[in-house]
This record gives sequence, structure tokens and C-alpha cells, in this order.
Amino acid sequence: MSRYSFALATALALTATGLMYADPGEGGPRGPSNARVHWARGEAHAARPNRSANLLYHGGPVTHGTVVVPIFWGTNWGNGSFVGDKISGLHVFYSGMSGSTYAGTTTEYTDSNGHVGTSVSAGSAITDLSSVTANGQTTGPILAEVCAQIANPAANGFYPVYIDKPRGNAGFCAWHSAGTCGGVTVQFGFFFNLDGDPGCDPQDTSGLHSQGLAALANVSGHELSETMTDPHLDAWYDSNGSENADKCAWTFGTPLLTFPNGSQWKVQGNWSNNAFNASTGYPNSRGQRGCLDGGNFP
Repeated sequence: MSRYSFALATALALTATGLMYADPGEGGPRGPSNARVHWARGEAHAARPNRSANLLYHGGPVTHGTVVVPIFWGTNWGNGSFVGDKISGLHVFYSGMSGSTYAGTTTEYTDSNGHVGTSVSAGSAITDLSSVTANGQTTGPILAEVCAQIANPAANGFYPVYIDKPRGNAGFCAWHSAGTCGGVTVQFGFFFNLDGDPGCDPQDTSGLHSQGLAALANVSGHELSETMTDPHLDAWYDSNGSENADKCAWTFGTPLLTFPNGSQWKVQGNWSNNAFNASTGYPNSRGQRGCLDGGNFP
């Protein structure tokens, strides 16, 4: 999603491939319909003033354990020089997420069945070497790709689709949404190829990953966090429509986070109502001290 997201609507919109949760927006720069977008730097519109800083609960579900199955779509995913460390690196990223302190920043949020769960299972990636027929401006083609590739979708599945095309003039880096495949509600995401893209670059100078992998990992953490706390776009978001990762977008508390599998990543933090109320978080881009990333920030 974005630094500041659009206001949510609980209305539903039908697509050719299933039922989609609608987010019609409130004006300003628009991302794809029926999605919550993560804006590139400088693209998000300002939040409306005089609203509560904290996330509010709107009655929808959260996840109590998540299965992640990445889909790499496009002819370039068959080219080793293009692939580089991206597919293997994202597997390491998702494999290290389970039980991490970063995932733990989501657990204060609840639904009627309890708290968000930090269990994240990384499934085997799927590679579709057909030419990409989507540009990320609408959710329907991405949902159709998920439904075509996943024979037995899991209700707690998150299916991030990584295309081989650059962002170009699009004002966003990635987004997440939800829909149905064969009568099963699934969560899915969309990601551009971010190689050499300064607008979506976390500026990880560790040298542990390629720039393109570091950029994808950062926005993947963002979208996964929002999927855990607001999978159907009707659970936790603030009065401006911003989800937990939106409110801390492009602000970093810890130079590198260490995951349980020993991998290290530069990832934006997530908003914590508890931290904001206690003034124990680090500040977001608006100076509100409610961000946590699970590390020991300065």
C-alpha cells in the first residue's frame, strides 16, 4: 500500500473471476481499483487532518497463520541473469518471517477468533514463463493469474505475483487485495520488477542482497503485514484509510532486521497503537511515534 491510503468502503464489486473487495478511494492519485496500494516515494496524497492516529477495527477478519506461495510471472523469469538472487532471496525472506519480531509487530490486532498469528509458511514458488498481460492497474488480471496457477487455494493463503515488467510511470510499487478462486477467498499481491527503481528503493547499503531483491523484500514485508492485519480490506485501518504498514511507509527504525533463519533485511516498520499510546515507537514521516519493526531502533 501507500504512505497514506484511500478511505475504505465495505461495498463489494463483482469481477469476471470472482468477488472482489472494493476500495473506491477519496480522490488524489489513484492506484489499481479494488486494491490497497503502496505508493512510491512522493506519490501519496496527504492524509486528512484532525483524525485519530490509531488504527480502528471495522469488523473483518485477520490472519491467524499465513501460507505464502509466490508466483513469478513473465518470460524474463527464465533468464538467469534477470532472476539473479530474487527468487531464492524472496524464499529466504518469507521462510525467515515466521515467528520473527517483525511479524510480532502485528499481533496486537485481533478479530473475534483472537490475535494475528506470526506463523508464516513459505511454499514453493511457481514460475509462469508466459508473457505478462497485466500492468497492475486493475486487480482482475492478477486474481485470474492466481486462480490459473493455484489448483487448491488455501483460505489463509497469500499469493504475491511478481511480474518481470518495470514500474514505468505508475505511482505505486505494489498492492494487496482479495478475491475468490473456486469459491475460496484468497489474498494476493502485485509487485513490479524494481531493479534500478529509485522510487521504490529502501537504499539497503548492506551489500547482502542485490538492489532489486532488497527493494522487493521491503515492499513484500509491507504487503504481507497489511495482509495479516487487513486481509479483506475491512479489518484494521485508520480514519484516513491507512493500514498498519502505510502509516510507517518509507521510515526505518533499525538498519537491518535479523530474522530467525539468520537472514538480514531492511524493512519499513508497522504502526502499533500500543506503541503510539505509550510513546515508545519511532516516528513515521508525520512525526507520530507509533512505528515498530521488531528491532532495537535508535
